[in-house]
Amino acid sequence: MPKKARAYWKGYLRLSLVSIGVEIYNAVESKSEISFRQIHKPSGRRVNYEKVVQGLGKIDSADIVKGYEVDTDTYITLEPEEIDALKLESKKTIDLVQFVDTKEIDYRYFERPYFITPADKFAGEGYVVIRDALQKTGKVGLAQVTIGGREWLVAIAPMQDGLVMELLRYAEELRDPADFFDEVPNAKPDKEMIELAVQLIAQKSSKFAPEKYEDHFQTALHELVQAKLKGRKIIAPAEEPRPKGANVVDLMEALKKSVGRSGKGPPKPKSPKTKKRA
Repeated sequence: MPKKARAYWKGYLRLSLVSIGVEIYNAVESKSEISFRQIHKPSGRRVNYEKVVQGLGKIDSADIVKGYEVDTDTYITLEPEEIDALKLESKKTIDLVQFVDTKEIDYRYFERPYFITPADKFAGEGYVVIRDALQKTGKVGLAQVTIGGREWLVAIAPMQDGLVMELLRYAEELRDPADFFDEVPNAKPDKEMIELAVQLIAQKSSKFAPEKYEDHFQTALHELVQAKLKGRKIIAPAEEPRPKGANVVDLMEALKKSVGRSGKGPPKPKSPKTKKRA
């Protein structure tokens, strides 16, 4: 089947002494229909940005290099060829060095998914072996790969007929939850209220179906743009309405009403079958 995009990365996927050629493709795409530009309100013209240096004025893009600040207004400049000369194996090889259960990875680590495909027909057999082995063991492979100017930690897992690679954040990038949850009350809530909340969750539980959801903000923006094109004057409300449930005074009563309004309760557990004695 012809691919709909150019490969984002080309190299090798390695499992011990087995290396196969692979290509990586972006697994997501933006579906936003409306994007904004900065406009000069008095003239209605788009704002343009020029690259300037203080005291020198406008400069050419060709004269711009990357620089690392080592002190105030003191930089070490790096040429593109110097960065390219960095000898990192992960620039061309995704080396599967560890395997873990998927549930062991905190969802905060996940950044962005990519599809991994065989680079050619010669890589197909090894690709399928790795995919099927991951499916059979229920594991995901951890590796590192250099993409977009940085080395990423990645998790590789089977998906349908192929492999998906998820970019992961490093542990040092995650903030400590304790810094944000220190004001959460320590007192245990009423047991009945927890049971009501559990019942409410059970009533609203179903299989994950993301296609049922839409970007309401984009839809509303599109309608706003169409209204403005027709010359309608938009007047913002004086005060944003409070969301439903924001004025809860009696939490117990609110939970009971919510459970009753959501329909029938959770399915009753089946009574265990007694084994007949021989």
